Amino acid sequence: MEKIWLKNYPKNVAPEININEFQSINDVFSEACKKYGRRGAYSNMGKTISYNDLDDLTNHLAAYFQNQLGLKKGDRVAIQLPNILQFPITLFAAQKAGLVVVNTNPLYTVREMEHQFVDAGVKCVVILANFAHNLEKVLPKTKIESVIVTELGDMLPQPKRTLVNFVVKYVKKMVPNFSLGSSTTFLEAIEKGKGQRLEPVDVRHDDYAFLQYTGGTTGVAKGAALTQKNILANMLQISAWMAPKLKEGQEIAMAPLPLYHVFSLTVNCLSFMKYGALNVLITNPRDIAAFIKELKKWKFSVFVGLNTLFNALLNHPKIKEVDFSSLQIGVAGGMALQGAVLKRWEDHTKSKLVEGYGLTEASPVVCCNPIDGSDRPGTIGLPLPSTEVRICDDAGKELGIGEVGELWAKGPQVMKGYWNRQDETDNVLNSDGWLRTGDMATVDSDGFFKIVDRKKDMIIVSGFKVFPNEVEEVIAMNSKVLEVAVIGVDDERSGESVKAVIVKKQPSLTESEVIAFCQERLTNYKVPKHIEFRHELPKTNVGKILRRALRE
Repeated sequence: MEKIWLKNYPKNVAPEININEFQSINDVFSEACKKYGRRGAYSNMGKTISYNDLDDLTNHLAAYFQNQLGLKKGDRVAIQLPNILQFPITLFAAQKAGLVVVNTNPLYTVREMEHQFVDAGVKCVVILANFAHNLEKVLPKTKIESVIVTELGDMLPQPKRTLVNFVVKYVKKMVPNFSLGSSTTFLEAIEKGKGQRLEPVDVRHDDYAFLQYTGGTTGVAKGAALTQKNILANMLQISAWMAPKLKEGQEIAMAPLPLYHVFSLTVNCLSFMKYGALNVLITNPRDIAAFIKELKKWKFSVFVGLNTLFNALLNHPKIKEVDFSSLQIGVAGGMALQGAVLKRWEDHTKSKLVEGYGLTEASPVVCCNPIDGSDRPGTIGLPLPSTEVRICDDAGKELGIGEVGELWAKGPQVMKGYWNRQDETDNVLNSDGWLRTGDMATVDSDGFFKIVDRKKDMIIVSGFKVFPNEVEEVIAMNSKVLEVAVIGVDDERSGESVKAVIVKKQPSLTESEVIAFCQERLTNYKVPKHIEFRHELPKTNVGKILRRALRE
């Protein structure tokens, strides 16, 4: 199929990027520091650091990595931090030293940490003190040689630093006792690196930038090996896509999604550098009241989130106190954006919310709706510049317009492969560079793609395919529903039947009411036969609903 999407490409977005404009993330970072030096780069807990500050701090830490820890180009350093200023400092310091960053969820269990650290061959860990007790149990089973421990308030000015760290440790008791032997504190590492020379490292397209672990919710987590070229490509693609709305040196972006997750990592932490944006880091977005309090402080112009977060904000009474007048664009990813949430958000904020699509193996963004007003709600939009997308059947044959098949993607942002897992790589990557995403999708005559559902989440009822996203979308339209997840359960007569697990917004909601609501809007085999009400739904730390946990 020809690239039918090009006829609807935004007029001021070129269909191709120049991947040779930069050789590494360091090149983009260096350019940003020169252009926007005095402008704020990141803010957290009331403290803002400028691009100049960030440049200096990363030089010190990178020098410490090289001279004190003896880390060499290609060595792996794990970052196990929430959204605090220490995260971007560590990330860019690692890049300057030519290290490969292994982003690690701070809330991982001991088992998950051990697997990731051993699999990646991690040599150094930068970790928040709150989680160091788990690292203590893991260390003897790994090849980790160096540990840097930081506390939540370490980058804050005195006396706030001491006060925050005291309250976290002794009042809230959020730091269990731990003993890590010869670990170093984050502030000590910065101080020791100040007097050291940072040796320039030649970092180029084919060098690894990140091992980004994925698939842990479906089995053993695999490290997507993302090169400098992969990440650079997606940074350039995203910044080009945002060109119709964003202005250099003027943007303030809210960053509530964790930077250790590839979506926020590439979009917030990396891509917005091209615009000299200030990223406001939200450490705990699940505390909606505190999040709204922070939102009220800023004239933010960009908001990156996902469906459950937008929904939670809209359902909080104090959202009315937030000033959205400066908001230029909202971007939703990570999971399906429900139509009811989209409409409420746009009605409330008087600004656009566009849905995109990506996956870890593609650094992550593959498609996004145009932000110039030509978006198509309910779709994931068009392929980004220098990206090809097709819909294929199980045999790999390309399907036509309107047919449902697996979405395949190809472009410079697609990973090199899984770390030390050639078997798994061969399962998803063709020899000619096509990535099989595992997502079922369709494309319309204008080239707009629509995700139908995850291939593995599809429900077969008496031979008919039911996609949970569609049923969830309908149920979410009911004003008495707060959240919903749909799964398939065994059924003697039909093989499988549809089950809806619902969190009520209004206590009066009943099973019969939900079923009747669905019967008006869905064909019979798609209507849930089972309804379960819960107080909450299981989610990943990013806020993605875990259907697998419900099935189990």
